[in-house]
Amino acid sequence: MIIDFADPRERTRHLANAGAFADECRSLPASKKGQFVFVDEAQSVPSVFDAIQHLYDGDKTRWRFVLCGSSARKLRRNGTNLLPGRSFYHRLLPLTLMEHPANEPRIPHAVSPLPFLWGAGSKQENPFPASNLLTRLTFGDLPGVVSAPESDRGELLRAFAFVHLEEEIRREALVKDWGAFIRFMQLAAAESGQVVNFAAISQESGVSQPTVKSYYQLLEDMFIGFRVEAFSRSSRKALLSTPKFLFFDIGVRHAAAGLMPTPDVVKVNPGSFFEQWVGIELWKRLQYLGEGKLYHFRTKDGAEVDYIIDQGGSLTPVEVKWSKNPTVQDARHVLSFLSEHPKQAKHGYIVCRCSRPTQIHEKVTALPWFCL
Repeated sequence: MIIDFADPRERTRHLANAGAFADECRSLPASKKGQFVFVDEAQSVPSVFDAIQHLYDGDKTRWRFVLCGSSARKLRRNGTNLLPGRSFYHRLLPLTLMEHPANEPRIPHAVSPLPFLWGAGSKQENPFPASNLLTRLTFGDLPGVVSAPESDRGELLRAFAFVHLEEEIRREALVKDWGAFIRFMQLAAAESGQVVNFAAISQESGVSQPTVKSYYQLLEDMFIGFRVEAFSRSSRKALLSTPKFLFFDIGVRHAAAGLMPTPDVVKVNPGSFFEQWVGIELWKRLQYLGEGKLYHFRTKDGAEVDYIIDQGGSLTPVEVKWSKNPTVQDARHVLSFLSEHPKQAKHGYIVCRCSRPTQIHEKVTALPWFCL
């Protein structure tokens, strides 16, 4: 059985009758494997969580519930029953490099700073078309966008960024001043990948700093973006502590910034978009792996490493360069970080557009983006 609460009629019917969901589930015939019940936009009708707990506790084998949603904010705000001890939590993110492969063949001996391969013995099927770097920096990695004709991708992204978000936000009454939020979102998208400047965005968007911070939290709650916190475990005292903020998909970022995603948009500043794409790819892998955290490192005197991967206390600095021929000079901040954390950080990487992995220093490897 499939119940879609994105349908206003279905949503209204269940909001008006809290017992309808349980009654419909009980009408399903018994099955040895359990009957699957799929609920989309489950956060729109919080009462279904109580109904599911009641049904599950009464018979743990009769049903298998799959609940999907695009925002956790309403559930947390209302103190909704999140089925503790009865549920598993999964996130479906835009396609990874394994699912949406590059045109270039993978180099067997290349070592990724964050390996994320198919499980041993599983068949590597890639249902989504391969693409080059410029295409993925333009349109991102959403499955529906990647599989659509290229002529439709820009409009699909614009519809997602505004039609979908507006409907979600208005439906949950999350924002009182829609115009102010749109101004904020365009600024936040334009600044995606940068260290957040709350004061500047407050001034440009015309809303207070506390409101700006609440809007950023809203984007996180709706899974539109994520923070990359500043790395603080360093002997240096002049470290910046402000996080970066990235949109969860580079194509959505373009559309949210009010731009029509095209290759020409990317060519204006390809290095910045490349850096964001690498950060998004690393973040997605950490989410699926279920452990580790992503940081950025920057000092007040300008020393910077784009990303620090922390897995079980082991640190891997990653710098992103648009260059095809990186040199040891490009790795100077990575080497500095390695020297300051000799026990935790053993090796660093420059992710770039080179054609093959290259050892530019005994502790630093230049890695082609398609080997990430």
